[in-house]
Amino acid sequence: ASTLSRPRLPCISAASPTLSSPVMAEENVETFAFQAEINQLMSLIINTFYSNKEVFLRELISNSSDALDKIRHMSLTDKSALDANPELYIRIVPDKSNNTLTLIDSGIGMTKTDMIANLGTIAQSGTKAFMEAMTAGADINMIGQFGVGFYSAYLVADRVVVTSKHADDEQYIWESSAGGSFTVRKDTEGEPLGRGTKIQCFLKEDQLEYIEERRLKDLVKKHSEFINYPISLWTEKTVDKEIEDDEDDEEEVEKKEGEDDDEPKIEEVEEEKEKKERKTKTVKEVSHEWAVMNKQKPIWTRKPEDVTREEYGAFYKALSNDWEDHLAVKHFSVEGQLEFTSILFVPKRAPFDLYEPKKKNSGHIKLYVRRVFIMDNCEDLIPEWLTFVKGVVDSEDLPLNISRETLQQNKILKVIKKNIVKKCIELFMEINENADDFKKFYEQFAKNIKLGIHEDSANRAKLAELLRYHSTKSAEEMVSLKDYVARMPESQKEIYYITGESKKAVESSPFIERCKKRNYEVLFMTDPIDEYCVQQLKEYEGKKLISVTKEGLKFDETEEEKKLHEELKAEFAPLCALIKEILGDKIEKACVSERLTEAPCCLVTGEYGWSANMERIMRAQALRDSSMSSYMSSKKSFELNPKHSIMKELKAKAAADKGDKTVKDLVHLLFETSLLTSGFSLEEPGTFANRIHRMIKLGLSIEEDEEGDDALEDLPPLEESGEGAEGSKMEEVD
Repeated sequence: ASTLSRPRLPCISAASPTLSSPVMAEENVETFAFQAEINQLMSLIINTFYSNKEVFLRELISNSSDALDKIRHMSLTDKSALDANPELYIRIVPDKSNNTLTLIDSGIGMTKTDMIANLGTIAQSGTKAFMEAMTAGADINMIGQFGVGFYSAYLVADRVVVTSKHADDEQYIWESSAGGSFTVRKDTEGEPLGRGTKIQCFLKEDQLEYIEERRLKDLVKKHSEFINYPISLWTEKTVDKEIEDDEDDEEEVEKKEGEDDDEPKIEEVEEEKEKKERKTKTVKEVSHEWAVMNKQKPIWTRKPEDVTREEYGAFYKALSNDWEDHLAVKHFSVEGQLEFTSILFVPKRAPFDLYEPKKKNSGHIKLYVRRVFIMDNCEDLIPEWLTFVKGVVDSEDLPLNISRETLQQNKILKVIKKNIVKKCIELFMEINENADDFKKFYEQFAKNIKLGIHEDSANRAKLAELLRYHSTKSAEEMVSLKDYVARMPESQKEIYYITGESKKAVESSPFIERCKKRNYEVLFMTDPIDEYCVQQLKEYEGKKLISVTKEGLKFDETEEEKKLHEELKAEFAPLCALIKEILGDKIEKACVSERLTEAPCCLVTGEYGWSANMERIMRAQALRDSSMSSYMSSKKSFELNPKHSIMKELKAKAAADKGDKTVKDLVHLLFETSLLTSGFSLEEPGTFANRIHRMIKLGLSIEEDEEGDDALEDLPPLEESGEGAEGSKMEEVD
């Protein structure tokens, strides 16, 4: 046993002098022991490498493809190499009567020695080994080796028989039931292969799905659609065929013999009709034929200039199941330490479930290794904000025979991801050159670009070039930040924006009055994701982005303007103090505004807290954590317009009598209307409605229950006696 466990010993063979000779079980049959204990090997493959059993077909097809690559490579230098079988193919034969699945290829084949060495040990398999051997000038026979991939056949089969014919040897049969040993014998009775290998898998009872035609077609389409050689499936076709019914004919003959000649002619005609109808019968005829399953060619392996738009379109539709053509495509290769080819498509429209959690990173970018599909749900391949991009990545460097779980830790993927993001942004810049295309693109994917600015700090500046907003000067067209900066007046040092629920709401907002008066353009950000976007995008080309709804909005002023503002501040200081006293905790402070020109007042949020719009968005979150709102929703500052007639009159009234109920009432009313115009929501709509109703009554000169309304408006409890209170309530109802 200790001798058997020596490293890299292929098998027990007659050539090993220290080991016993192979057991001759019957004539020409030699039995060998596997190098590694086969049971351990099986558990290793089943538990560690392959989480789903269907990959066995991918592995076996890849091995066949490798063997075909080998013979094709050989034929370049030696034309006679293909004499035995000039056709290069892979064929799959499901056999329901024997529960077997057979793969046949016309590749290089294996000699008896190859079989013992390659199928008796876990040889160093994989994609890279062949490439490395080629560059090192080593023997290229390595490509035909069966590595871990071959043993994956035991995921679905309990017995595997391999028949192989190499040009340098006779046809041999390798067989094993995964019990710790395998046999090799010369094939004296089987059908000659000419050249190549046939693998026959005797399927386990619970794996019979792999002889179903539909299942095999799906698997080949999923994993091996872009293999270079035709993969054909032996398919069964049932055709309904009409044949003459002999039994009916006999009955007709008997009838005719017994017929009377004197019967009317008309009956004879009917008899003839019936006879014709009964003469044929339908039977099911079963025929078999080869059906090629991988007709779609891997266009990414060709040069971009050789591929037409129609070919890209057909490929995109096959890849994405979209009924429309793509909007744009990027076809590129990356060389250097890492080599891969990729085609990326931008669709014309966003799928309806683009932002559904279950869709996250699944099926957008398909990863292939040397045209063999590996996976399409790898989160390390593309960031979340780019999940609308469809495409393929085909790498020459990734190891093929490891599972997707292992692959996700692979550093190579990080390099691929970085390149994909870079190329996607290049593609968006190309779309940007065509105004119509970019308009379509931005309508569908603006949210993704903004999400990218929020998440991808490395590419934030590039993505900012793609942003478009309506503004106070843009009318129906949208403006880019670049255009905004280009047309800024000299006196303007910052980029101004306002966030809100809709374009209509922000257009008439009191916050933009002073900017408009100074001819400063204000960007309208009406998409909820804009709030998150501007939190990260602090500046553009060295110019700060400033919200006109928050504190800290300052304009360059002349000395005269500054002096005038200071005077107004001093003049309105008593009113500001009174407003703060009346509103208490509802506001942080009351002050004279620099931003208002027409509205009497507004509510401004702190520079670093949530804006009114952000507060609205957070309240709408279904699964929000309400404890967060308490410290993120900033205190409001009440800014009043000292030049407005309402404020001047209110100042005069307050100066005459600080305790005037009307002043108190009006301050509450101004605060509540400012909540609405500044984008907040009312906490007590009922109270606000009562104040408005009272104003309507005053306007209509209805004065009889003025006292009752006063008591209602005054926030302290009613001072009337029980009966009086009831009476006033009744009057209200009336």
